[in-house]
Amino acid sequence: MTESILFFGFCITLVTLVIFAKKSQKIDNFLFYSSIILVSISMLIYYIFKNPEMFFKIDNFQTIQKNNVVSENVTYFENYKGFYAYPEKEGDYPGIIMIHEWWGLNDHIKEKAKDLASEGYNVLAVDLFGSVATTPEDARKQSSGLDQEKAILNLKAAKQFLTEKNSKKIASLGWCFGGAQSLQISVNEKLDATVIYYGNVSLPKEKLKNISNPVLGIFGDQDNLIPINQVNEFEKNLSDLNISNSINIYKGVGHAFANPSNPNYSVAETEDAWDKTLQFLSETLK
Repeated sequence: MTESILFFGFCITLVTLVIFAKKSQKIDNFLFYSSIILVSISMLIYYIFKNPEMFFKIDNFQTIQKNNVVSENVTYFENYKGFYAYPEKEGDYPGIIMIHEWWGLNDHIKEKAKDLASEGYNVLAVDLFGSVATTPEDARKQSSGLDQEKAILNLKAAKQFLTEKNSKKIASLGWCFGGAQSLQISVNEKLDATVIYYGNVSLPKEKLKNISNPVLGIFGDQDNLIPINQVNEFEKNLSDLNISNSINIYKGVGHAFANPSNPNYSVAETEDAWDKTLQFLSETLK
């Protein structure tokens, strides 16, 4: 509001000075009318910029203003603490089970949870390890030692937590190790959407038929951990089973390309993948 007052105050002052100069015969007609036209155009452009929805028909225009977010640590399964982020404004929001990489529930995942919550979601970033690794050796040790059956119970508890927060529709979303777990919960629990970022998708077709929701897949064609033939087979199996899916394979990027701390990090592909993720979640959950 303050910047608008200052801008229009400046424009009015400028017009007043131009009119005064014209009356004092200090400027000719061309300069006078040119000044008036330029100021008028500037005011119109500024008004359109501040109120675009009045001039353009834009679908889902809510992206202009995001929600303020509240976040807290919560115990949702046994002694496991997750990171819960949700819009400050009261309402019934869809839920997201967010699943970390092999590093564990670190600050990067918590920031992604808050970012997604600002889009109008209740986001529970789960903890499947109970610890956070800082070296690849430690990360490999805790991910390889995962009790898969207990992890499924953990993720089911996350869904129950979000259900109790009045989330009528719930999706899973994970990166790398978390991408594989996003698929795991989808074949073991009824969800409304599944998002997989370069996770292991080598489940047999017989297992995949348990999926009852649309699937979004994000992969890189230079990934040395998730071979493209595995991704292609996954896509084919989903299609054969009539499971709605959108599998995106980005050219020239490797594993974990969406993690800023990874050497393979690619800004353009990460932004495009996140836009696709937001659109997919909006279409399936809202």
